Amino acid sequence: MTKAPAACLIGWPAAHSRSPLIHRYWLRTLGIAGGYVIEAVPPDDLRDFVLRLSLRGFVGANVTIPHKEGVLALSAPDARAKAVGAANTLWFEDGELRSTNTDVEGFINNLGACAPGWDGAEEALVLGAGGSARAVVFGLIERGIKRIHLANRTLARAEALAKQFGESVRPIGWDGVSDVLPGAKLLVNTTSLGMHGQPALEVDVARLPQAAVVADLVYVPLVTPLLAAAQARGLKTADGLGMLLHQAVRGFELWFGQKPEVTAELRALVEADLTKT
Repeated sequence: MTKAPAACLIGWPAAHSRSPLIHRYWLRTLGIAGGYVIEAVPPDDLRDFVLRLSLRGFVGANVTIPHKEGVLALSAPDARAKAVGAANTLWFEDGELRSTNTDVEGFINNLGACAPGWDGAEEALVLGAGGSARAVVFGLIERGIKRIHLANRTLARAEALAKQFGESVRPIGWDGVSDVLPGAKLLVNTTSLGMHGQPALEVDVARLPQAAVVADLVYVPLVTPLLAAAQARGLKTADGLGMLLHQAVRGFELWFGQKPEVTAELRALVEADLTKT
């Protein structure tokens, strides 16, 4: 009798992750015999754990902080993982451990679900210059957005990221945000500002055009002050929970052979878990 396939989440710490809830829901609703568990792996043990992933009985893994960069050297990264400089999904193909970054399609597919036609925008403003910003910028360039303003409190970080991605990305300091808002048809927050326990994000959404779309990668709270202000203006919004759900799709398909759907029922399940006191 063959053992049912299992995947895991590799992180340190990792107990807070909602990935098991998402993947176990899909396994159950699709009737697939399989498993998904959390593996708390200290940084010093990462290499040994990943190189023995198959021996440990896993067909693949999700990767979260602080291991997203470390797994690149332990796997064969695709173009997305290389460009973003981080991987969040591992799987085996022809006996080789491959890696990708599904934050890119998670962000893009969630935008498409929440605001169809968003990619008609010629100009976008991305706040932050960390790993999530890299995934967002890569996805926007892939979809043909011509001008991407990248704002960061430390201008040098924005400049370094812009240098990597080319002339369509234009780095600006935080004090330049207000000036570019009137032309931005898409505003994306990739910083932790607005997250529970963090300071609010001070951006005047009244300066955005009426057809603008506002996306926030933060999902605790579900409706951040930025999204609430955008919704009050009647703008279309895309939240961080939607991205979290959409980024999980490809990994599941790679591990278990069926492409799952992001449904209202799944979203409600994860929402209820996020709002537990």
